[in-house]
Amino acid sequence: MIFNYNDGGRAEAGFKGFTGDCAVRAISIATNIPYSKVYDDVTVMLKEFALTKASKKYGKSGSSTSVRNGVPREVIDMFFTSIGWKWVPTMFFGKGCQVHLTESELPKGNLVVNLSKHVAAVVDGVLNDTHDCSRGGTRCVYGYWVKG
Repeated sequence: MIFNYNDGGRAEAGFKGFTGDCAVRAISIATNIPYSKVYDDVTVMLKEFALTKASKKYGKSGSSTSVRNGVPREVIDMFFTSIGWKWVPTMFFGKGCQVHLTESELPKGNLVVNLSKHVAAVVDGVLNDTHDCSRGGTRCVYGYWVKG
């Protein structure tokens, strides 16, 4: 898979350094929504989620209201539902890894792929992220979000 360095507009929006904002970066890249808007919208959803019982299973990191510390899958789902995107699972109980982070195993188009402890944008088979997280094509994709 071809890798393209892309911070999703983070630096352009005035943010400095590196942080655990992979969900915001990936969403911004795949949806073409400005980084600052995604950051603000996901922050609001994360704060709402942190007040629910569901957030307690995440312990300290799940109760954080900063997208710089990671975003729970439930919050990412809420965001994509709000913009009309759908979840496509690619890993099923007892089946093992069926789809890897390779161009040949993913559909064309704009995707946000869910990986172990990371999400990334894939645009027409090109990985857009701040690092090559493909592990040489061996990284398992648990599923992806795609425009509905």
